[in-house]
Amino acid sequence: MNPIDLAIFSSRLNAVCEEMGAVLQHAAFSPNIRDRLDFSCAVFDRQGAMVAQAAHIPVHLGSMAYAMRDIVQPIHWQAGDMIVVNDPYLGGTHLPDVTLIAPVFNTARLCGFVANRAHHADIGSQSPGSMPIASSLEEEGIVISPRHLLRRGVWDDDCLQWILAGLHNSDSARGDFAAQASANRVGVERLQIIIQAMGINYFQQAVGALNDYAQRLAHATLATLPNGDYRFSDLMDDDGVGHTDLAIAVTVRVRDQEVDVDFSDTCSQVAGNINCPLAVAAAAVYYVFRCLMPAYTPACAGSFAPIRITAPRGCLLNAQRPAAVAAGNVETSTRVVDVLLGALAQAIPERIPAASHGSMNNIAIGGYYQGKPWDYYETIGGGMGGGVLYPGQSGVQTHMTNTRNTPVEVLELHYPLRVRRYALRKNSGGDGAHRGGDGIIREFEFLAPTTVTLLTERRRHAPWGLQGGAPGKVGVNRLNQQLLASKVSLQVNPGDRLTVETPGGGGYGKKA
Repeated sequence: MNPIDLAIFSSRLNAVCEEMGAVLQHAAFSPNIRDRLDFSCAVFDRQGAMVAQAAHIPVHLGSMAYAMRDIVQPIHWQAGDMIVVNDPYLGGTHLPDVTLIAPVFNTARLCGFVANRAHHADIGSQSPGSMPIASSLEEEGIVISPRHLLRRGVWDDDCLQWILAGLHNSDSARGDFAAQASANRVGVERLQIIIQAMGINYFQQAVGALNDYAQRLAHATLATLPNGDYRFSDLMDDDGVGHTDLAIAVTVRVRDQEVDVDFSDTCSQVAGNINCPLAVAAAAVYYVFRCLMPAYTPACAGSFAPIRITAPRGCLLNAQRPAAVAAGNVETSTRVVDVLLGALAQAIPERIPAASHGSMNNIAIGGYYQGKPWDYYETIGGGMGGGVLYPGQSGVQTHMTNTRNTPVEVLELHYPLRVRRYALRKNSGGDGAHRGGDGIIREFEFLAPTTVTLLTERRRHAPWGLQGGAPGKVGVNRLNQQLLASKVSLQVNPGDRLTVETPGGGGYGKKA
């Protein structure tokens, strides 16, 4: 294909993903999907290799890119089918992230797949918000291995009812599943239009050309890295059940446009829920190297081809069933980004920023209000690390998440909560030639008895600075001004106030 046709083809596939996302957002029932945009959409070829994605959630998309082949290959697909899955050890991330996959046929020929992954605040955990401090996967909610949710376009009521029976708010969940199915239907229709216009053979040639082009760009990017071995390690604060200072260590080996990312010195999986399935660790690795590539690099399998990942079975980043993983997806993946950036800063210091706030600052809350169950989940932004040419941004989501905040009006309309304070945490970014960005202060007042779970990081180990820049301030969690642990579950009463102060980013360079 000539470059213009290839660019148009890539843009059309990306547009399919964007339209799927628009359908999902506007059809969803829950604020978590509708307002926070905690979902992702992508297109895959007939083998399950990623072809295109929207600019959604990196941890969703990278893990799908890594694991989709293994999900779709064993299934006998028919037009109109949809598979549902959330099992972290069979291609998922953590249980609240539920994926729907649909095949795309041209007449009777399988041409590819569309998929979307959305975070359900209620996935059946006994802890409202379904992000519990757990020690096994089964404590975290319903585990869905790949199974048909629709067959030939008809809902499999047995499967749907089995899922809904285990949830606290089945009406909202039913609406969200319908929204996910609708997004896939739109994706299938749009992709079929493209295939019919191009012809199936030319379409497959174009997919191959897109991957070849992405792989050339990836090799060109890696060629700018000096050959060598680069090592870095960092510590997770704790696992929520008593184990602290847990090491994530990486060796990045660069060899002539190829790279090996080796986590062999990382600690073993733990009793708490900060463990990662390998797909989540891979998502963080892909994200970091994708950030080094030109912005126009197609987000397809070819861009990841020169990257190899090693993580021993049973370590924190390649945990084995039945290890709990709820916080691995949100917190540990973010620390994987930090250690990779720390290693690459030794190779290309002029291109790598200081550490960002390093936590998604997760809050999962819920209970019963006016006789009805409610669940809510959100992540809170923080400070971005400063770089060689710029200060870090303040009050933003960074790296592995890309969600919005929940508007105060939406939160107070739907739940027995009042937001008392929402502000930047002044001077929480690290000092330096370019300061780190400031974190956020978010204070909630509870209007009804509520169960609260916090899964946060960087409360003990500060986001590091680079090239003489100072670290950002660690985060702080308080209930009625009493300090809380970084990971805690507790009961609160009407009138109680929870304050979360998120970390700032590290500074870059010595201040003049």
